Amino acid sequence: MTSTLTRQMAVADPERTGARRRPWPIRILRAIVLDWGSLIALCIVWEILGHTLRLTWLPPLSSVVVELVRLFAGEDFLGYLLSSLSMFAMGFALAVVVGLFVGTMMGLSSRVYAALDIYVNALMVTPSLIFAPILFAIFGLSDITRVSVVFLYGVFVIIINTSASIRTIDQPLLDMAASYGARPWATVRRIVMPSALPLTIAGLRLSVGRCVKGMINGEMFIALVGIGGVVSTASKSHNYSAVWAISLLLMLIAILLNQVVSKAEKKFTGWVG
Repeated sequence: MTSTLTRQMAVADPERTGARRRPWPIRILRAIVLDWGSLIALCIVWEILGHTLRLTWLPPLSSVVVELVRLFAGEDFLGYLLSSLSMFAMGFALAVVVGLFVGTMMGLSSRVYAALDIYVNALMVTPSLIFAPILFAIFGLSDITRVSVVFLYGVFVIIINTSASIRTIDQPLLDMAASYGARPWATVRRIVMPSALPLTIAGLRLSVGRCVKGMINGEMFIALVGIGGVVSTASKSHNYSAVWAISLLLMLIAILLNQVVSKAEKKFTGWVG
């Protein structure tokens, strides 16, 4: 009976059995094409266009990579990078703490939601960099100004997602907890927090990218230090290879940070779906 069932499954799913019979080099090549094919094609097109068009603002990818290696070989670039990442870490951590707290309060309390929702949404759509002159007037050219810009870029999306995740919990779940006599804190811990976690972590993922932008914008337009200062200097000297090199580096950093949050999301919300 078991052997018959196995043969039926093999006949029903020939694609799966065929994949098992493929040699391992073919399987590896297939995985590379599926996962990295578009990126490899983009790099090839970039290189060809860079050599063919010879535009000053579009250097070949090979020149960009060489420039990135040259930057890392310099004495100051790594220090600039670590300085920028430290400002990002502090701003993002502060945004997470404040965003989760305020978002949770807005989600649990209708009064808090009514009092803060209009201001949070207004600040969400307002360019955070517009507050840079005010921050500069208050804190001057200090690390607090850079951290504040990163914080403003990332906090409001966390507040909105956290609040929405709590306010959209199925009411029957809350009614069931109340019917069993669950205390408010037990309801929050066992029903509200697990149900709100997926959308809350989605807010953290969005906040990571916004905080990276805040880090660069704050350094470019306020302090002219860190990676943003390097980008500003390269732009003024028309060194587009350096601008593209730092842009690629920032993309890689954003991708890595996003992957970290994605791993956390899969770990804590693996039960979803």
